[in-house]
Amino acid sequence: MDIKKITEESGRYQMDTYTRQPLVLRKGRGVRVWSGDDREFLDFVGGIAVNVLGHCHPKVVVAVQKQVQRLIHVSNLYYTEAQVKLARLLIENSFAGRAFFCNSGAEANEAAIKLARKYAKEHSGPEKYRIITAINSFHGRTFGALSATGQPKFHAGFEPLLDGFIYVPYDDAGALREAVEHEKGKLCAVMLEPIQGEGGVRVPGQDYLKQVRDICGSAGALLIFDEVQTGIGRTGELFAYKHWGVKPDIMTLAKGLGGGMPIGAVLAREDVAEAFTPGSHASTFGGGPVVCAAGVAVLQVLLEDNHYMLGHAKRMGTYFREKLDALKVRFPDLIKDIRGMGLLIGMELSKPCAAIVAGCMEKGLLVNCTSGNVLRFLPPLIVQDADIDIAVNILDEVLAGEAR
Repeated sequence: MDIKKITEESGRYQMDTYTRQPLVLRKGRGVRVWSGDDREFLDFVGGIAVNVLGHCHPKVVVAVQKQVQRLIHVSNLYYTEAQVKLARLLIENSFAGRAFFCNSGAEANEAAIKLARKYAKEHSGPEKYRIITAINSFHGRTFGALSATGQPKFHAGFEPLLDGFIYVPYDDAGALREAVEHEKGKLCAVMLEPIQGEGGVRVPGQDYLKQVRDICGSAGALLIFDEVQTGIGRTGELFAYKHWGVKPDIMTLAKGLGGGMPIGAVLAREDVAEAFTPGSHASTFGGGPVVCAAGVAVLQVLLEDNHYMLGHAKRMGTYFREKLDALKVRFPDLIKDIRGMGLLIGMELSKPCAAIVAGCMEKGLLVNCTSGNVLRFLPPLIVQDADIDIAVNILDEVLAGEAR
């Protein structure tokens, strides 16, 4: 593998939309990846919450191989077994009555926005189209999802955005009530991440989502949960909303659903889903046989043995938090906060974390930085305590160097 050629040709032929690490990856197994020059790394980025079962999980690989040999793509003008199986697994294990498949989290959020507006217009009139989202939220980079995203840095250069989005502080029920009152007669939905991911791994107070549910009910507004990052076992439950016992009306999924294959989904209550009729929304590649076969394999692994893997994710998340809390005691001036749920964990630092990301990579650990100063840890759910010990030891070394 000519590493220099790959990086140079990437710079020549690809648009410059990513701040890439100086690393060419060629292989992955479990929680580890290998570079073109045969260096080994613990992967605690996990494809940004995608590789919930690690790299190349045998059951996902076999499911994809078998499906590729039979049928790769057909139009959604026809039925496929894999798509129906995946829909059934999602519906039987969630609040929802119907599913729609697409290709990504942004597409799922676009579909959710359309569904909420169409439902509101059919049931309450054309003036109900506004959607409240949260400051520091992230819902995607297509225009509807971008407009829903409450972070101006992502908006810059793309204005004007789609009309009809109002941003309120996250985890502030009072601010939400005030905004709902102001938008009375115009509001169709509230759209939130149960835990803000790109916004710095921010977990709400225990009662917040329950209050949001009540506010939406009183206002006649739909509640949309963006579980693109928190769903599919990431928090130790199949879906994060289960931690609070708060059911949304619409939920979006992607990332971990395909175990590495590109798929998104929208789940909705039966009566809400009925707003989508033939021709009102569609996706050429959405819910293709190969990605749905992968999704079925992922869910089967997460649900087998009385949900063993979900329990394991909880246990490993608790173990990891304990280790990180010990680092916080060691480096009180550098580590401001440790927060998260399950295996979605953020470490807020008192300084930018780019150098720490680079230092960890140099020592064989891949981690991610979000919001400028928050290290985000998203290891596969199959991670073991021995892997966590190695990761924490590397973090300890790197942080010690930064604290000098």
